[in-house]
Amino acid sequence: MTIGYGDLRKGLPIEIDGNPYVVVEYERSKMQKRAPVMRIRFRSLKTGRVMSRTFQGYDVKLTPASVERRNAQYIYNDGTLYYFMDVENFEQFPLSKDKIGESIPYLVEETVVEAVFHETEPIAIDLPMTVQLTVVESPPGFKGDTAQGGTKQVTLETGLSIQVPLFIESGETVKVNTRTGQYLERS
Repeated sequence: MTIGYGDLRKGLPIEIDGNPYVVVEYERSKMQKRAPVMRIRFRSLKTGRVMSRTFQGYDVKLTPASVERRNAQYIYNDGTLYYFMDVENFEQFPLSKDKIGESIPYLVEETVVEAVFHETEPIAIDLPMTVQLTVVESPPGFKGDTAQGGTKQVTLETGLSIQVPLFIESGETVKVNTRTGQYLERS
């Protein structure tokens, strides 16, 4: 099975040189009397590295990667490895810090994530769109003379620092967008 430009979308797993990649961005341009040019940015599911490729021609075909996605629950970490448990068969598997990458500030115990497997080997995780985290450090919020709603910097239970409205205090739970790292609402 192959994928043409019309079927291409962000987040689609593609196999290049035997390794799984995911489409980050793509763009197609066509100039007069020339074959179309397709520029695609891929992120490696094994290393997290981003690369760009340019394809030229009318019949560019890409091969979908054979990745499997399963729900898994984050259990704990031992400093270098992060351990997850498959929620269906209760098998545990570790992932290293470099495979998890930017997801670490959003992981708290018992968070359910989507684990990505390539040929039965766990290679990455995908976080849910939002997570709920507890505020552990919050400076007092003074209203002052703000024309719009004021914000302040707080520290969450995972060590992540974000901007929140002035009324958020320590001990409260907030909902955070995992794609942008922004405060959404109080939980």
